[in-house]
Amino acid sequence: MIAQPETKRYTLDEYLELEITSETRNEYCDGEIIPMTGGTPEHNEIASILNAALRVSLKGKPYSIFVADQRLWIPERKLYTYPDVMVVPRPLERQQGRTDTITNPVMIAEVLSKSTKSYDRDEKFSAYRTIFTFQEYLLIDQYTAHVEQYSKTDSHKWIFTEYDDPESYISLSSIPFEIRLADIYESVEFEP
Repeated sequence: MIAQPETKRYTLDEYLELEITSETRNEYCDGEIIPMTGGTPEHNEIASILNAALRVSLKGKPYSIFVADQRLWIPERKLYTYPDVMVVPRPLERQQGRTDTITNPVMIAEVLSKSTKSYDRDEKFSAYRTIFTFQEYLLIDQYTAHVEQYSKTDSHKWIFTEYDDPESYISLSSIPFEIRLADIYESVEFEP
């Protein structure tokens, strides 16, 4: 039997130091560094459309909106991650001792890819739920018009809503925002 090489474990400080000079974004999960793969044009288009709609809807309101490059720290899971879209109430709460990492999102959206959809639905959502301020989660399919919404109603209670009808409206309860499903996919051309 051939011995498998042991995965190198990194401290939080080692990860953060490497991330400063890294040309790619990397997640950190309890000692392991996980490279984030590049997105497809459809993935980026969907995230861009959602970001633009959120910016218009939340203009003048006390929220910041971040897309893909803002690091989030989840201390209970020792996880650094970069959500696709994140809405954060102001003032921003930053990880102690850091100016580049936030800790208080109220809404997170992930655009699903074939390689990350199980992780985004399971482990990542489980980690996000440990964040006290986190209230709403959108999982947006990039291959077909389909969105899953999870809205927190009480401690440990979430409502699941699914959207497939292009004319249906997705209304968020955590922030004043509503968008028609078809508008999320406005410029997206699905492969046959």
